[in-house]
Amino acid sequence: MNRKIFLLACVTGGFGVMLGAFAAHGLKPLLNISAFESFNTGIRYQMYHAFLLFFIGGSTPLKSRQKSILSKLISTGLLLFSGSIYLLSTNDLTSFNFKVIGFITPVGGLILIASWMLLFTYFFRIKK
Repeated sequence: MNRKIFLLACVTGGFGVMLGAFAAHGLKPLLNISAFESFNTGIRYQMYHAFLLFFIGGSTPLKSRQKSILSKLISTGLLLFSGSIYLLSTNDLTSFNFKVIGFITPVGGLILIASWMLLFTYFFRIKK
């Protein structure tokens, strides 16, 4: 068990629920359908990865260093991927043009993919 990763998973999931409620009750009337769906995509990926963090934190075959690397990759990927989606989908509600950070979304997605591939590699190397 890794306490820090479990806490990170709780915060990630909790914020996902809060953002989902905010989107459903506060943003839905303000956003067009496409922007609202994009915002929900960010939430969905955030929640998927909150569960992944719980799995990693409780996975006994993984070493502490491996868990640490994975949790940092996932956190960074989520911040860039979901975070940029949140900003881009609410772009019309602000005076700042978040489209200039649009390149960050695929970078975050690649980091998330890399974390899944690294997790695969860690488990593949286990010879039990």
